[in-house]
Amino acid sequence: MKFAPAKPALTGETLETLTARLSERGEPAFRARQILDWVYKKRARSWDEMSNLSKPLRAWLAETFELMPIGLLFDKQSRDVTDKLLFELGDRALIETVIIRAPQEGVGLDESRKTICISTQVGCAMACKFCASGLAGLKRDLEAGEIVAQLLHVCYREDAHDPRAHAGLATFDNIVVMGMGEPLANYDAVLRALTIVNAEWGLGFGGRRITLSTSGLVPKILRLADEPLGFRLAISLHGATDEVREKIMPVNKAYPLEKLIPAIKVFTEKHGRMVTLEFILIEDVNDSLDQAAALRDIAADLHAHVNLIPYNTVEGLPWKRPSGNRMERFADVLREARVPVTLRREKGHDIDAACGQLRLKTEKDRETLEAAAG
Repeated sequence: MKFAPAKPALTGETLETLTARLSERGEPAFRARQILDWVYKKRARSWDEMSNLSKPLRAWLAETFELMPIGLLFDKQSRDVTDKLLFELGDRALIETVIIRAPQEGVGLDESRKTICISTQVGCAMACKFCASGLAGLKRDLEAGEIVAQLLHVCYREDAHDPRAHAGLATFDNIVVMGMGEPLANYDAVLRALTIVNAEWGLGFGGRRITLSTSGLVPKILRLADEPLGFRLAISLHGATDEVREKIMPVNKAYPLEKLIPAIKVFTEKHGRMVTLEFILIEDVNDSLDQAAALRDIAADLHAHVNLIPYNTVEGLPWKRPSGNRMERFADVLREARVPVTLRREKGHDIDAACGQLRLKTEKDRETLEAAAG
């Protein structure tokens, strides 16, 4: 599902494509770098700020491109230093971006390490039973420019108090492509966006600090393995046997573990990077010690790191998180086998930080208001 905007987003242009567009207008090649420098290094929010460009060129840019293809609707801040941003797109669709802070001793909150979780689709077609993102199905893929724009908005938000902004650097430390949508189902746009984010003429953000997550689209994992960009890979596993995984993740029917695990090994061998296995713990679904033992064996075979994630309650879904003691016993099974494991601390529960929750609530509220007005 594609969206055809009236004007393409400048944030979706690469140095090569922008140079070609400018060349057609008779502009020298160096103009493309000047323009991108204004966007990514100087964080220009209007065409008029681009003062070393002629007025006719700025007018042409305004007629040809959308400088910022998304608008900020809400900025919800949690008590636990997790922030959620809700954006409206050109067709009024809604997406979410989450800022996850990791406070450090002796450092103010504004200077803490920040991980940005970005979305790649409006909704999701994977239909994972526990996830809010897919409750309303897939509306459309995001354009590359809409993906990049989420990160620029975070920079705008943080620039005033992050010293990195003065050097034209990104004001965050890690990017996880784990928000709304299945990234590998929107493969071309996601790879283009991450290329822009990674490029020295873009945000200049190192590939090793970008983690791309997938529910297990095996052909796309194999395709990603052949890409030269050095991103990290995370697998949304959530079940350590086919029986459990199929109950909550329909993708497992097409790509069961016997297909998924070899594909992960191919990626690991080609990139030499440790893969992360994401495992949301859901009470009486996948939190048994038998599941822990099966997960231990998979992780040991793949030399993978395991992220254990307490389930974030979603309105309208029946699932619950296990007790703290039960989650610790689950994690101990992995620890005893020396499998690297992180049991995440809950973040953002008070602002509905699970993917898609704020978007769904806002859409319902908007529909109610529009119906009353109409």
